[in-house]
Amino acid sequence: MSKCLNYEVANEGDGLKIRDYMTEFLSFSGRFTRNAGMEKRIKVNGTVVKLNHRVHVGDKLSIEVEKEESQNIIPEDLEIEVTYEDDDLLVVNKRPFMVVHPTKSHATGTLSNGVLYHFKKNNEKCIVRLVSRLDMDTSGLIMIAKNQFAHMNLAKAMEEGNIIKSYLAVVHGSINPPQGTIDLPIGRPTEDSIKRVVCEEGQRSITHYKTIDTYGKDSLVELTLETGRTHQIRVHLSHIGNPIYGDTLYGIKEDEDMIKRQALHAYKLVIPHPRTQNILTIDSELPNDIKKLIEIIR
Repeated sequence: MSKCLNYEVANEGDGLKIRDYMTEFLSFSGRFTRNAGMEKRIKVNGTVVKLNHRVHVGDKLSIEVEKEESQNIIPEDLEIEVTYEDDDLLVVNKRPFMVVHPTKSHATGTLSNGVLYHFKKNNEKCIVRLVSRLDMDTSGLIMIAKNQFAHMNLAKAMEEGNIIKSYLAVVHGSINPPQGTIDLPIGRPTEDSIKRVVCEEGQRSITHYKTIDTYGKDSLVELTLETGRTHQIRVHLSHIGNPIYGDTLYGIKEDEDMIKRQALHAYKLVIPHPRTQNILTIDSELPNDIKKLIEIIR
């Protein structure tokens, strides 16, 4: 794919200022349009134009989506697993025990450090724009936008519920019924609490589930999020009496003998591509530690 978006001005755009045409007919945000104009990334018929330039039917409009940017993240060769990549989107399969973004206590060794190294190694001018995140101990697929345009469109798709995120979890017991929806509000018991709980004053939280397999009294469950609250899947499953194996915060501490983290894997993404709107389905298989757990309880 090109680093530029190219359009031909249609009849409805005749005589409009470029900023109005971009926001009203091409669905660019005002912020993106302003930035692109100030940074001279908008051309009409091959010439850089200002935002008050008026376009006419048949004009060739070119908008550069990649620009030189910097970020206060140290690039590190962490051998990240790339599942999908093009000029707009990177999807990586995060291993467990890896923090997604640098913090005061984790300045290095995070997924973002590895992603930035990957960009620099490939001579790309990208910064790390996370579209989705996972808890440190949860493994699986994470989306990173490679430019401001892609980030804008992916964030909008997330907000409108057009990106489907599905997980696999090994849980204690069998969920009854084996397929359904958990619609229970989630909030913090206190302002400084790490743990979340189901509570009336919490935010509405919706998790769809389906039992995929059973192992004696335990189950492998597919979960799809309609909302994206912190720890949502873990809280919901614990609340209904089916905590995830290895989840020491919401489950049973004795599980540590079988798996060293919660048996939760973000295994599938269904994404409208930020540029083409073609539907991408990206998946990854269960990691080895969850496979070993299944062999133990089978």
